[in-house]
Amino acid sequence: MKIFHGLPPAGLNPQGCALTIGNFDGVHRGHQAMLALLKNEAAHRGVPSCVMTFEPHPRDFFAARLNKPELAPARIATLRDKLSELRRCGVDQVLVLPFNDQLASQPPQDFIANILMRGLGVRYVLVGDDFRFGAKRAGDYAMLDAAGRNHGFDVARMMSYEVHGARVSSSAVREALAAGDMALTASLLGRPYAISGHVVHGRKLGRHLSESQSGQADGFRTLNLRFSHWKPAASGIFVVQVHGLTDTPLPGVANLGVRPSLDPNDVNGGRVLLETHCLQWPAALGAEGAYGRVVRVDLLHKLHDELRYESLDALTAGIAQDCADARAWLDDGRI
Repeated sequence: MKIFHGLPPAGLNPQGCALTIGNFDGVHRGHQAMLALLKNEAAHRGVPSCVMTFEPHPRDFFAARLNKPELAPARIATLRDKLSELRRCGVDQVLVLPFNDQLASQPPQDFIANILMRGLGVRYVLVGDDFRFGAKRAGDYAMLDAAGRNHGFDVARMMSYEVHGARVSSSAVREALAAGDMALTASLLGRPYAISGHVVHGRKLGRHLSESQSGQADGFRTLNLRFSHWKPAASGIFVVQVHGLTDTPLPGVANLGVRPSLDPNDVNGGRVLLETHCLQWPAALGAEGAYGRVVRVDLLHKLHDELRYESLDALTAGIAQDCADARAWLDDGRI
């Protein structure tokens, strides 16, 4: 899959492309159905399948411009994970357009002429049933369809995708994650909810807890992944599986959030972290062997929200209880 930050070079696709446009946050089952249709239409036309998405999310952009952070949507996936899922869906190309003042103020007619026609030479455009585009969201499906008829490209609209009678949407995924319903989240996504990234250095506090405190010779060693957006759709303590350290996934327990018991001025600068403790640390990795590796952490079950502990002893006891609860959930054969 080819990834372009901005429009691709002129002449890359002389025969044009089959395009869909959207934020694709989470790449849920509705998105997956749309991408399958896109790939089929692209194959019939002998052109590459192409996804246009935006960074930042348009609602992030407008929330920042209005200085109203509450208007920003909770983010389901990092850009890395979005691109990974689009690749897994078999898309040929992804355009990540910077959503900025220029794009936000562009009239819909200019978007069609400058980006879709001259920039991409679209042969086919597939959009969702609630698609809007251009300055003040003035463009809609009818406008796009009329442009297609006038300029020789096909336009199609895919209606809502439902599972058990409920519409699958990014909003529905956000609601499930906010409620801590990981089973419903997995049903909407078609896979467990996961976060991936490079393992980064943290304070290394967990490994320095004494054996008597933690019950483990190496304390509570953790893998730290930075969640690049300040407002993740999920937060709390989770039972997890870690992929990428060994040939088989490793069970663990993880904290996704701001770790309220720690100093907000720590080495990670108060950023949101996914901090994962593997219940079985691979001895072959040694103390430093995980740093820099790309891992994927599947969040399987939520234990509870983040808690503030008033002392190191209370924090240690809380982590130990989370580990015990995670083992009990795993031993119950839930996976």
